[in-house]
Amino acid sequence: MTEYTQNEQPKPNPDLRTLERLIGTWKQSGGIEGEITYEWMEGGFFLIQRVNLEHDGHPIKGIEIIGHLQAFGEEPSKDIKSRFYSFLDGMTLDYVYEVDGDILTIWGGEKGSPAYYKGQFSRDGNILTGGWVYPGGGGYEAISTRVQ
Repeated sequence: MTEYTQNEQPKPNPDLRTLERLIGTWKQSGGIEGEITYEWMEGGFFLIQRVNLEHDGHPIKGIEIIGHLQAFGEEPSKDIKSRFYSFLDGMTLDYVYEVDGDILTIWGGEKGSPAYYKGQFSRDGNILTGGWVYPGGGGYEAISTRVQ
């Protein structure tokens, strides 16, 4: 467990700042249509993603909380993890986020999973081009364009 003196406040893990370029509203196209918005929660420990999409005629609406997991009495997780809460069917899905330079990888479940998203940010950071890969050969292209 991280200990703090009386005057010291915990600070967010600096690796969360690698997700700063996601902040804003993004229009989705390719194999999925709609809009995604990212914003920081107060304190900077978590990023919120709000999702309003359609994929293959199926609506997807929900919220995702992204940050380091920290169970009571334990250290924060090494990986940046998330949980997506689906408003329409009650599903909860776990992910791991990883940024390496201009490449964003989102692993389905755990890091190294055969289900993952891999995308590359444009030079100006306003377009993210990539796609989801599913085990057994599925997946779809996803192009995100910042609109705000």
